[in-house]
Amino acid sequence: MKFKNNKHKLYLITLLIALIGFGSFAFTKSNIFQQIAFSQRLINNVYKYLITNYVDDINIEKFTRASIRDMVNEMDPYTVYMEADEREGLELLTSGKYGGVGIQIGEREGRLTVIAPMDDTPAQRAGIISGDVIIKIDDKPTKDMNLDEAAKMIRGLKGTKVKLTIERFGDDDPLEFTLERDDIRVKDVAYAGMLNDEIGYIRLTRFSKNSGPEMKEALKKLMNRGAESVILDLRDNPGGLLNSAIEILDMFIPKGKLLLSTRGRTREANRTFYSTKRPIVPADMKVAVLINGGSASASEIVAGTMQDMDRAVIIGSTSFGKGLVQTVFGLDDKRSLKITTAKYYIPSGRLIQKPGYIDEDLIISHHEKDSVFTTVGGRLVKGGGGIVPDHEVSGKKVPPLTRECWRQGAFFSFAQKHRFDYPSLSAVENDDQLLEKFRLYLQDINLNVNLAGEKQYEEAKSKLLAMDSTSVELQTAFQNIEAFIANRESSLFDEEKDWLELSLWQEFANIYEGNEGRFKVSLSRDDVVNTAMDILQNQVAYSEIFSVHNK
Repeated sequence: MKFKNNKHKLYLITLLIALIGFGSFAFTKSNIFQQIAFSQRLINNVYKYLITNYVDDINIEKFTRASIRDMVNEMDPYTVYMEADEREGLELLTSGKYGGVGIQIGEREGRLTVIAPMDDTPAQRAGIISGDVIIKIDDKPTKDMNLDEAAKMIRGLKGTKVKLTIERFGDDDPLEFTLERDDIRVKDVAYAGMLNDEIGYIRLTRFSKNSGPEMKEALKKLMNRGAESVILDLRDNPGGLLNSAIEILDMFIPKGKLLLSTRGRTREANRTFYSTKRPIVPADMKVAVLINGGSASASEIVAGTMQDMDRAVIIGSTSFGKGLVQTVFGLDDKRSLKITTAKYYIPSGRLIQKPGYIDEDLIISHHEKDSVFTTVGGRLVKGGGGIVPDHEVSGKKVPPLTRECWRQGAFFSFAQKHRFDYPSLSAVENDDQLLEKFRLYLQDINLNVNLAGEKQYEEAKSKLLAMDSTSVELQTAFQNIEAFIANRESSLFDEEKDWLELSLWQEFANIYEGNEGRFKVSLSRDDVVNTAMDILQNQVAYSEIFSVHNK
């Protein structure tokens, strides 16, 4: 009897706790709705008084649009309000092509930043690179633009032009690029081929609905050609569809393993993804994944999960750090709201998103600070946002003359001018006078390279001459400085011979062998690719990467 009484008391206590919990939950929800109702009344009153009492007439449609955008701009860079002509960006991953310059953009520290130029597009051919900050589009400052507004201005009909003003780290002056838009035909697997008898290579440029089938075909082709290892190049891949990332992971990871989870405030935002298929890549096949600062979102999911599962060695530089999930809510037939609803977490528990993307006075983040994370094999891996490679190799910075030749299209125009002088690409590579011909060509077109500090010198010269234009000492000093600049500029060609030669070979390769030829030439001198090949061909070095004592 005593046992029954205790059991009855336990039941009552449990029921009471449940009722208190439900009441607390109901109170919390009720409190939120009360706050929403109060805020709505406040917003409606402000809106009403402004429209009806402001001294001048207000364009209500534009005012409403601006008000909504001001509201969402206080959130994160990926939460945006979209109207009919702005929603086309959501369809790019499935449409196959669009009119534009082939550039992927994001927001870094509140600035419109190039995540990556796409292969063989006007942006890449002109020399725009990852990390460039776009400060103007057609002379309109981008300071207050959101990502969708900027993308809309950059896109357009084939044959039309857009001017981008770029601020580049290390350059004192902004760079201007006038690009002619083209039909950007997006092929996810830009190139797949054998680098030698043992190592296959795949360059994946984005994640769309076609990524899975294209990757599967590429992997099978390489394995049929005897590939014992494979390099998956995700550098400058800005991401895309989550399902495509999961589909590709299924090709490498054993069935039934945790691949990814998303966490948010709603039930729909909390999801868990497991591998559901038998992998097509054998477990003993060595894999290297290449990443850099232009690798974002789905690229980071693939690279991070492969790292957490000890399935691939990650090589390159730290990735972009974009780990937010967006959901599109239709407001009516013409308007939508794209809202960040969840965050990505890879198997070790790491959050991909880098900090600093929200106003912490406005947004209360429930994410706990990253601590220590381990792979399935017990290796320590770094958190804090982005994917940190197992083996870091920084891509070399393009030097000033080569960069200016790209920006002004000198490589392209030279190759077009001399394309009929050579019967094949090998004839170009064997021409020991190629660089001398290019040197003379640069002299003919009078290509100008501005060295760091030149602008400041010209400004200082102008001010000093205003003080005393007849000073012999000043004139002598100017002559010495200008002689130094001229000598420095003339020495750039010899210093950059390897860069210039490679760039010329790339352009001629594109003429004779298309995009595949361009890739072959580029990869032959790619430090990151060559490092990956060295590791994959050295079983001891490859195994050491996965050692628990490696970190």
